[in-house]
Amino acid sequence: MSEDHDTDDMSGYPDEEDLERIRKWSHDDLLGLVDFVRERWTFADWGWKLEACGLLSVSTGGWSGNEELIGALQGNYPFWGLCWESSRRGGHFTFDLSRIPK
Repeated sequence: MSEDHDTDDMSGYPDEEDLERIRKWSHDDLLGLVDFVRERWTFADWGWKLEACGLLSVSTGGWSGNEELIGALQGNYPFWGLCWESSRRGGHFTFDLSRIPK
């Protein structure tokens, strides 16, 4: 397992407190939300790619902890409604962070 995440649970799963924090994260700091999720993303070395243009591509790698993070992001309506670009089978998601107001 990668050490790309910071959780209280050594299994790599995000705890419920972190998931709830993601769901309720303020629309005023969506880039901070992205950083928070990135710190908890397992296997980010190959499953997390941020391009200079602002496109963020993530892959869960089938890891249920990462899928829980995606589910929490879906529950954050400002982030999901503004940034979600596409999803495809296999746990692949693209977000357009350039849509976040500066």
